[in-house]
Amino acid sequence: MNKKIKLNNGLEMPQLGLGVYQIPEGQATYDAVSLALRLGYRHIDTAHAYQNEKSVGQAINDSGIERNDIWVTSKLWPTEYADPTAIDRMLKRLGLEHIDLVLLHQQVGNVDAGWKMLEKAYLDGKVKAIGISNFDGPRLTKIFDSAKIKPQIIQVEMHPYQQQKDLKAYLAPYRTVMEAWYPLGHGDKVLLEEPLFAELGEKYGKSAAQIILRWHLQEGIVIFPRSTSEVHLAENLDVYDFELEPSELTEIEAMDKNKAYFELPYEEQVQRFLAWTIED
Repeated sequence: MNKKIKLNNGLEMPQLGLGVYQIPEGQATYDAVSLALRLGYRHIDTAHAYQNEKSVGQAINDSGIERNDIWVTSKLWPTEYADPTAIDRMLKRLGLEHIDLVLLHQQVGNVDAGWKMLEKAYLDGKVKAIGISNFDGPRLTKIFDSAKIKPQIIQVEMHPYQQQKDLKAYLAPYRTVMEAWYPLGHGDKVLLEEPLFAELGEKYGKSAAQIILRWHLQEGIVIFPRSTSEVHLAENLDVYDFELEPSELTEIEAMDKNKAYFELPYEEQVQRFLAWTIED
């Protein structure tokens, strides 16, 4: 069972999906997405920067599953924000008639033009929901202050060591849903081997990873852990037959260290991300 979460525009999206970051374009991505869909996943998260949108779309189109039953997310790279053809080219790469969610991938470049492009695509029906990824500080507040259509989603690093409590409080009035990348803390053994997760895993008959994924779900966070393994894909989906108690959620909440596994100063983001032009 894959539960859904409601966005601030009334749409519902599957709360647990498959992320395809760093899965190579071609057979590897095609096989991973196809397998995930067969196992019951109905949410795939990709990006132009991942360079595997074509294989994602192919697997979706070949799956035999109704298009409206699969939620597809992709992301625009900063060098595309001022390109009015970017959404149409994304649709072409994916081979789809619409995209369920498109995000601005990074907070650099011509963000104003990029957001206006997303708003237009949303109003034109090419995109069902729009949002941002990796925005913080004044870039975050500027989007919410100026946007005619407030973001339905924000995607950020989030896990028990980095719980984004301040961001969650800021987003509450907008009912913007949070998505977590690195939901398992980039596979950090220290995090995964926390005694609390071992204790809860023994209680519920689950792995540490399943306990963490369940925590995200009960916190209202959308997650899409990456895997190409059938065993791990099935395990990640097997988190709906138990529920953490309020006291256990409080214990996990106390683990927050404001610890990020990926940190890059804004000035370096500008230099690095705008120097990278991605081909179709």
